[in-house]
Amino acid sequence: MSTLTPPKPDAAEASEASFRGSVRVLLRMHRRSLWAAGALLVLGIGAVAALLVWVAAQRCPDESPAACGINDYGSTSAQSVAESLLSGGGSALLLLACLVGAFVAGPLIARELESGAFRMAWTQSVPPARWLAARLAVPAALSVAGVGLLSAVYRWGWTEVNHPYAFGLGWFNDGVFPGIGPVAVGYALFGVAVGALCALLIRRMLLSMAVTTVVLGVVMTGFTLRRRMLWPVDRLLGNGHPGTNTWITETGMLTASGEKLFRKDCPSMDADRDVASCMKARGGVTDFTDYHPASHFWPLQLVETGILLALAALAVFAAFRVLRRLHG
Repeated sequence: MSTLTPPKPDAAEASEASFRGSVRVLLRMHRRSLWAAGALLVLGIGAVAALLVWVAAQRCPDESPAACGINDYGSTSAQSVAESLLSGGGSALLLLACLVGAFVAGPLIARELESGAFRMAWTQSVPPARWLAARLAVPAALSVAGVGLLSAVYRWGWTEVNHPYAFGLGWFNDGVFPGIGPVAVGYALFGVAVGALCALLIRRMLLSMAVTTVVLGVVMTGFTLRRRMLWPVDRLLGNGHPGTNTWITETGMLTASGEKLFRKDCPSMDADRDVASCMKARGGVTDFTDYHPASHFWPLQLVETGILLALAALAVFAAFRVLRRLHG
């Protein structure tokens, strides 16, 4: 018989039913965690909504909050609290991605491998590959839905509170950028994939969770430090300013050959005039400012998300290879 012969319909139906059964078992086993995650989701959405109602009420105490506009910005207590809380919303979503990865690495996969509970599933017509696929598909789907919703709600809150005078709410801020675009979902999926790979390699619940958290932390820190390099910057020559709502990455002077000179190259100088004189003495010819305008937001978001999804795909591929090498 040819190896290309399609499977019989009843075999395909049995395979699909087996996968659905694995998903149902998985949801039933971890229903408490799912309820807790759902409660946190509702709490987060409610907190943002309540915060916006408070801000609007103090911004326009004598009229309908719907009549308030961006020019009604005021330094109220509600506005200050909202700025303080929302300036870390992106970091909170990164922490959530770490928790997702740690959960996949520990209670979802490594605990079954450590205790030997996986054998029961494998002896009930659930092959290893389908067993792992279910443990990847369920948290991936729930993460996309939950983190995606939280990111949308956070962006809504950030948009309503943000203002040129607001503190710490620039789109490029480390605590904001990951939460107002698809990057948060990318990190969640990357966390699922890394968690599964670490669990299969280590097969110890606590150690797998710790290693997953470290790996995710290193990747997140790396992107935070190098995010500005993901898309070519614009350059302004002279003493001008690129304007508000721009992410200034580097400033200094250029030599005749195009070499960059920075203020740190003259560390002993305090006054701006002395710093400029120092850089000119070192060959500086003209001032420059490298920056990302607001129009670079989506390119930066999509490039970072694409890299994360590619890394997640590699981790998933490696996880299945490890499973096949260990258990056939």
